Amino acid sequence: MSTLDELKTAYPARYYASLDKPCAWYDMWSCISTDGLPPANTLYAMTDAQWEAKGGNTGTTSMYVENGRLVDYTPPVVVVPLKTQAASAMVWIQQQANLASAMGEVFTADMKAYVKAIAAIAGGTDTTSTALPVQPTDVMEAATA
Repeated sequence: MSTLDELKTAYPARYYASLDKPCAWYDMWSCISTDGLPPANTLYAMTDAQWEAKGGNTGTTSMYVENGRLVDYTPPVVVVPLKTQAASAMVWIQQQANLASAMGEVFTADMKAYVKAIAAIAGGTDTTSTALPVQPTDVMEAATA
């Protein structure tokens, strides 16, 4: 039996999806051998129409198998912890402080309040806030001599 005949015997549907979330795609008849391929009974057999609907051999549609059918997969939203967001905001604050220093200016009262709020969140002393404060629009004012 030729390799293609072996593949057609082992994988009669030709196209398969893994049961992962999102799934991996297999065009089994394009493989050289069955070595290293998952058994057909651990995969979801796809029709030609399903294969084409997901984009054929070049499609990158993210899907998974649910209740015996292919459905679109939407990755879960990655929630960035507030403390991490505050640490990132501190980088912007440092840049503004460097600019203010270089230009002989000082932070506005709004910017000073923002810095204190962000520092409290980043440092862990503010554990009740659920969002970062809004970045002030007026950051610097001329220093007084």
